[in-house]
Amino acid sequence: MIDRAGMVAIANGDMYRRKVGAAVVAVRRGGAIHAFNSINHFFFISQMMVPGSRYWNMGFGLDKGEVEKDEEGLRTMQVLGENMAWLLKKINA
Repeated sequence: MIDRAGMVAIANGDMYRRKVGAAVVAVRRGGAIHAFNSINHFFFISQMMVPGSRYWNMGFGLDKGEVEKDEEGLRTMQVLGENMAWLLKKINA
């Protein structure tokens, strides 16, 4: 999907250029960093603006809803949301 979305964006005048995006990954265990990096590589090559957080934007859980118990992951998402809101206000000022 990412590959096709990138081609569509390029064919349409770099349509993601200067848009704001943030990779968020919910996983059981392995693969989180690879998925996070792959999404960010797409954002960067698409010339998107990507805010950061206090840690990598990922949450961990085995069963449905369990990621909601990942306190560090939830705090990371809170900071990410704050940073995204700040960035959106700055670029729309």
